[in-house]
Amino acid sequence: MNGPIIHAYFDEPTNTVSYLVADPATKQAAVIDPVLDYDHKSGKATVKSADAILATAAAQGFEIIIVLETHVHADHLSGAPYIKLKTGAKVGIGERIREVQKIFRPVFNATDVSGDGSEFDILFKDGDRFSIGDLQCEVIATPGHTPACVSYRIGDAVFV
Repeated sequence: MNGPIIHAYFDEPTNTVSYLVADPATKQAAVIDPVLDYDHKSGKATVKSADAILATAAAQGFEIIIVLETHVHADHLSGAPYIKLKTGAKVGIGERIREVQKIFRPVFNATDVSGDGSEFDILFKDGDRFSIGDLQCEVIATPGHTPACVSYRIGDAVFV
């Protein structure tokens, strides 16, 4: 079995690495930790980084079926909703996102945050398994930065 095709995208302003991970056999793909670009001075967000990932996927004939978040991000805004809008992909995160939401909802008066994780399509448990085409994937709970942190083993690679 071949390992995944991996494209990495470094976002210098936030020191964040996003990934496009694809199965070479079926061309199904995942996006991990996509960035929504935010300009602090103007207060405006753009989708330049997410569009770069989408362009690579289109050029290589990949079908993005899932967006994977390793944790809720304080270091960058997530481009997951944009990629979901453009591709119809589902968005997944660790199930302990509920705890994070319940803690930070009142702190930031974030009344638009559910507290139950319903903003996400899939809430992964430690040890959950899923497939991206023929690639076997495993969810590994790695609490630390937040209690909701997970890592994803996809083929022979682990994304943390």
